[in-house]
Amino acid sequence: MVSLTHVYDINRELTDTKETIVRSLGKLKEFWQEYKRSRAAVFGLAIVLAFILIAILAPLLTTYSPWSMAGEPFEPPSFNHVMGTDDLGRDILSQVVYGSRLSLMVGSLAAGTSTVIGILVGTVAGYFGGLVDDFLMRVTEAFQVIPRFFLAMVMVAIFGGNILNLILVIGILSWPTISRVVRAEFLSLKEREFVEAVRILRVRSSHIIFKEILPNALPPVIVSASLEVAGAILLEAGLSFLGLGDPNLISWGYMLNNAQRFIRHGWWLTVFPGIGISSLSLGLALIGDGLNYSLNPKLKRR
Repeated sequence: MVSLTHVYDINRELTDTKETIVRSLGKLKEFWQEYKRSRAAVFGLAIVLAFILIAILAPLLTTYSPWSMAGEPFEPPSFNHVMGTDDLGRDILSQVVYGSRLSLMVGSLAAGTSTVIGILVGTVAGYFGGLVDDFLMRVTEAFQVIPRFFLAMVMVAIFGGNILNLILVIGILSWPTISRVVRAEFLSLKEREFVEAVRILRVRSSHIIFKEILPNALPPVIVSASLEVAGAILLEAGLSFLGLGDPNLISWGYMLNNAQRFIRHGWWLTVFPGIGISSLSLGLALIGDGLNYSLNPKLKRR
């Protein structure tokens, strides 16, 4: 037989869950109201969502395989091949569509990797300070001093250019900016009154870090992470352009690498993958600006 106390506890948990969902939806609505004030940010979101849909619906949007001969070499854009064909007769539209998959995957996973590393380093440095902070910041500066692109070239040349190595290399080399952002937020927030009040209760440091400080430090991290996605896409395209990408996968950088020998034979070989790279990077940059405006209270007051 179920006791009244047990029923009361269940009802209270359901009520708390409902209130949490309502508050979350209210905050999401408030965020969207702020975000959509920037037309450029909405335009950037539309661009990125369009590329995501293209990547998901790739098999439905293309008639040909990106690897198979679909026509004669160097066919200009036409009704049969909207973006023309390359030197082997492969359909450029198919390659651009499937290339969006790799760019989005590398960008999001590499940015996710760099964000996790950056949050961990910045959290430890900002919260504990002292010698730990000095050591971690010297390591961060060492990564920032060495040009990221050339270090990525060396690491990919050593470990290979398969897709997993590309994601790890880009992610490992892209965390310093986020770590500095997190460190700055922790240095500011750990001295606030609400943190001191919790510290008086002698709770564990892990609770203070993950429950009190980190949630309040996330808004600028989200902005930095969105910009890191664009940086990762550009870095992957640059490495693939130099022949250091995964030769078994179609990417926009791979297309540009293959097309550089034939620019005089077909302008379309470089124009369309270039438009893909620049458009997606622009969309992510505009989203970053919109997030910065929506999540930064100082900008809201202006």
